[in-house]
Amino acid sequence: MKELTVKTVNLKSDMPSVPEALQRLEREIALARQQKHSLLKVVHGYGSTGAGGDIRIAVQRRLHELAEGGQIRDCIFGENWSKSDEATWRLLQKQTDLKSDSDLGRRNLGITLVLL
Repeated sequence: MKELTVKTVNLKSDMPSVPEALQRLEREIALARQQKHSLLKVVHGYGSTGAGGDIRIAVQRRLHELAEGGQIRDCIFGENWSKSDEATWRLLQKQTDLKSDSDLGRRNLGITLVLL
């Protein structure tokens, strides 16, 4: 199996509105596909400023919809990005280089992995 190329994109860097963050997500997924990436790590934050985490909720909802509709292969939320998670474990078995990912096992609510 070919090596998995991971692209990381930060949706929250300049504190966008939820609609803007969702537009960026769509653009970044399209761009990652064009660049032949098979995995996108989305940094969306988790509301650590005390202001809720609306971007995280909206991004995760949208990714779930895309997975259900077959537009992406799957998504693994940061809180599940752990060897004890079934989907994560299957991916790690196929792509052992991901075992060195800095977020693996940290239950990072601020990220989501998107399998394209």
